[in-house]
Amino acid sequence: MSKKLDRKDVKNAAWTWMFFHHCAQNFERMQGLAFCHTMSKPLEKLYGDNPEELKAALTRHMQFFNTEPQLGSVIPGITIALEEARANGGEVDAELIMGTKNALMGPFAGIGDSILMGTYSPILLSIAIGLSTGGSPIGAIFFVIAWLGTVIPLKYFMFMKGYDLGMDAVKLLMNKEIKDKITTALTMVGLIVIGGVASTTVAAPIKFVFTAGEMTVSIQEILNKIMPTLVPMLVTVGCWLLADRKGWNSNKLILGILGLAAVMVLLGIM
Repeated sequence: MSKKLDRKDVKNAAWTWMFFHHCAQNFERMQGLAFCHTMSKPLEKLYGDNPEELKAALTRHMQFFNTEPQLGSVIPGITIALEEARANGGEVDAELIMGTKNALMGPFAGIGDSILMGTYSPILLSIAIGLSTGGSPIGAIFFVIAWLGTVIPLKYFMFMKGYDLGMDAVKLLMNKEIKDKITTALTMVGLIVIGGVASTTVAAPIKFVFTAGEMTVSIQEILNKIMPTLVPMLVTVGCWLLADRKGWNSNKLILGILGLAAVMVLLGIM
């Protein structure tokens, strides 16, 4: 008799992953416990009549696992499909299931971290910072709504697609052309937003006024005619160069900016 998971079983597993993918995170197994928790109900339905198989399945899914949890939610979806095929006597052994998990968690971690955590999240945070000017709570509210409003449907969609497509999901999502187009588009938008935020939130006004007799020349007014936010741009690019080329961390950058500002103020330049 065929052992079949119904749609409700898979949906419940998807919500379990959504709420618990970072529960009990530890250095030994990372997301291993959360992955096993996600798999536990489907495995009980598939192997409930065979205690030894159930124990073996739970044990193999307690092993080390770590990936980016949004795009990476496709992996537990695929794994459930493989376990269902194995329970029904398909040509799927435990080695194939574990090999699939281990092969996918690295690439999806890289893709998810670069697209979502490295590009999309900073874009939303940059917009939120701009909206928070003057202590307004609108920026924080915007970020929470925008972030949760996108990642929750994304996680659910990826999980369910992983189950529906099985191994075919990997070929679809790992398509280099699709991945490159998405990454390029998000990078372009991110650079535009970050540039706009830098020009409106980074302040570096020049106080120095050149005086010769009765003639006075404001350096800031000259710069405003050339490029109004030239100095903030230079400060931003300088911080990026120090972080990228010299390996400065955020603490060193903050201290460096404070030191530069103090010297400029003492000299009467800013």
